[in-house]
Amino acid sequence: VPEPVEIDSKRQIFCNYCEKRAGLFSGKDVYPHREDLHRRKFWVCWPCNAWVGCHDKGDRTEPLGMLADEELRNARIAAHEAFDPLWKNGEMSREDAYAWLADAMGISALKCHIGWMDTEECRRVISVVSARTPIDF
Repeated sequence: VPEPVEIDSKRQIFCNYCEKRAGLFSGKDVYPHREDLHRRKFWVCWPCNAWVGCHDKGDRTEPLGMLADEELRNARIAAHEAFDPLWKNGEMSREDAYAWLADAMGISALKCHIGWMDTEECRRVISVVSARTPIDF
């Protein structure tokens, strides 16, 4: 397996675990077994085993949130699995779903993005989504 090769970028992202500079790498380096992610870019802190993907449109070096270690990655996946059906099944628009979630969690709609949440906040997403009733929105 070849060593990962850092991609040059003017953007600087720092690891929220160790505070050292993260590097920009290809999805092939982060997820070699996932061909569907090979063209994506990721900010990575290898010593912390933490990374975050980048937007796939516009500035493809802009992170989708803060770096996540394995525990936080798993928490975010679980939060998305609980939350995303609200808008993916057409029950409400994506924008309305996030507005509802922000209100249910008591946070600003501008800060309501699973990619910026920590593990405890992701657990709260799962809790408020599972406790909701149709009258909630």
